[in-house]
Amino acid sequence: MKIAVPMKGESLDLHFGHCEKFALIDVDVDSRTLRGVQQVPAPAHEHGLLPKWLQEQGVEVVIAGGMGGHARVLLESLGVTVVTGAPSETPETLVRGYLAGTLISVERACTHTCSH
Repeated sequence: MKIAVPMKGESLDLHFGHCEKFALIDVDVDSRTLRGVQQVPAPAHEHGLLPKWLQEQGVEVVIAGGMGGHARVLLESLGVTVVTGAPSETPETLVRGYLAGTLISVERACTHTCSH
């Protein structure tokens, strides 16, 4: 399974639609281990682009802080699980929490005036 975490610097960027890069983390679900982490630059910000781009990267789960409703609906329509309300931690910490069942999705939609 591949999990994506939007990043700013070395930790989660709380603003999904404007992150500078993504950590793409390859995970072995059965053993709950991280097999590899790749950091890739985010594509230029364009309405509705990120969900399709993430799906093309093979992402099955996105862990985010806040996320606009449009992005969430697009991701879920592509079969991508969305976890929101995550704190600004390292991607590895967040993914380990997700795999352990301690990172719970909470509604924390982006309140920024633009739509993502």
